[in-house]
Amino acid sequence: MAPVLSRQTLNRALLSRQLLLARADISVHDAVAHLYGLQAQAPNPPYVALWNRLDGFAPGELSELIVDRRAVRIALMRGTIHLVTADDYRRLRPLLGPVFERGFATTYGRRLPGLDFDAVAAYGRTLVEEQPRTFAELGVVLAERFPGHDPEALAQVVRARVPLVQVPPRGLWGSSGQAAHTSAESWLGEGSVVAALDDMVLRYLAVYGPASVKDVQAWSGLTRLKEVVERLRPGLAVFRDEHGVELFDLPDAPRPEPGVPAPVRLLGEFDNILLSYADRTRIISEEHRRRVFTVNGIIRSTVLIGGFVAGMWRVERTRGQAVLAVEPFTAFTAADRDAVTRQGARLLAFTDPDAAHDVRIG
Repeated sequence: MAPVLSRQTLNRALLSRQLLLARADISVHDAVAHLYGLQAQAPNPPYVALWNRLDGFAPGELSELIVDRRAVRIALMRGTIHLVTADDYRRLRPLLGPVFERGFATTYGRRLPGLDFDAVAAYGRTLVEEQPRTFAELGVVLAERFPGHDPEALAQVVRARVPLVQVPPRGLWGSSGQAAHTSAESWLGEGSVVAALDDMVLRYLAVYGPASVKDVQAWSGLTRLKEVVERLRPGLAVFRDEHGVELFDLPDAPRPEPGVPAPVRLLGEFDNILLSYADRTRIISEEHRRRVFTVNGIIRSTVLIGGFVAGMWRVERTRGQAVLAVEPFTAFTAADRDAVTRQGARLLAFTDPDAAHDVRIG
């Protein structure tokens, strides 16, 4: 029988690999590569994610990677925007094509009956390589070439079939800008990298394991990965969770003792540790998940206490003051309140260095 891993043990393994038990002293590029994708629907969450994970993180270092084209903001896992290294984009995007095709067919395909999608994608590529365009701008120009069709759906044909990078100033710290896109090939140049599902699964396990087949599928958006995991099984460690679900892991990956202390962390919106499992109970209870995940797809900023989600936070800014407002899900102990206050003050010094600061726990 495979050894059983408790929820607490799975929690500590996740926090260790996500650099959340102790801030790491590694380069920003190495951290982005290690984390294998930072959720980036909004511009600032990747910066908050790295602030939580790196010792002495300076946001300009990540902005520099984006400007230098060593890191990119691009739709990948689950069809959502992630920040990844340029090398990881080249390895991941060819594998995730079915996610985009399925998402397009489900949401937009019926709105474009009888249209030659290859022709739309080819023309769309030409347009975004002429100049970066928002999806709204792209749809308007596409509708001139393909009249009588929904501009929004036309733009989504290009998104599904042409890898599109969000170009700066979008995603730069302290800057603003619409999400304008060009093709990844024109932004990064042609690159030859061997892409393999086996490698993708192993990279996932390195930062999220131990995990089930369904967990890998939930993270990636792909289906039918059982065959891949079975192929890898001889080289993997096999466990079970408390419900008997089979979990797979790299043999030498860190699995700390469940009693290892977990410091308070203030995760930003869309943090991937909340999104990368079919069973999220190693980090958040189902009751709390319903409060954090909104009906319109926003994943709120959360407070980790003892390794698990125990509340939410937001920054309220008025007249030169920044207030970190914390909403606990359960009563905080005095020690927890002190730790949250200290971390909140550190976070405000990072996000709003020129404002007066206050931390308020509701």
